[in-house]
Amino acid sequence: MSDLKDIEGYIARCALGDRDAFSLLYSATSAKLFGICLRVLGNRAEAEDALQDVFVKIWRNAERYQVNGLSPMTWLITIARNLSIDRLRARKTAQGAGLEEADDLASASPGPEALAIAASERGQIVDCMAELEADKSDAVRRAYLMGETYQELADRYSVPLNTVRTWLRRSLIKLKECLSR
Repeated sequence: MSDLKDIEGYIARCALGDRDAFSLLYSATSAKLFGICLRVLGNRAEAEDALQDVFVKIWRNAERYQVNGLSPMTWLITIARNLSIDRLRARKTAQGAGLEEADDLASASPGPEALAIAASERGQIVDCMAELEADKSDAVRRAYLMGETYQELADRYSVPLNTVRTWLRRSLIKLKECLSR
């Protein structure tokens, strides 16, 4: 199992075009990143496609990664989450255009996403999310895991848009503090 320094090294070597490092990076991180894609998209086939796009983006943008003392997984997870949310939003737009919803039903059985989360820092994240107020925790999940926009959250909670932004910013700060304990 690779540690964070190894992953940083793989990213740096990918920036230089090292295909072996890219293969090692894929082996070390693909399960976790697939779990992120699957969690956001809820569809295994689409998550597999998204994961491929994630690694293409990582390969093309590896030189942009900067070692800053934070986990390199944060950078990788952000790429996976953002790309998956973009796909989810595109899917919602396409559904509005009349596509059938039956293809988008996810299996209820545990899959690789559940296994990847269980193998990582799941317990600590769950504990930290529990420290947030219920509505703030729900807003964080909806925004960052389900791809809801700030406006959708403002409508859901019947609060101004800037209140939602403040909730999310403060909640993320609290989560960061909790996770760094």
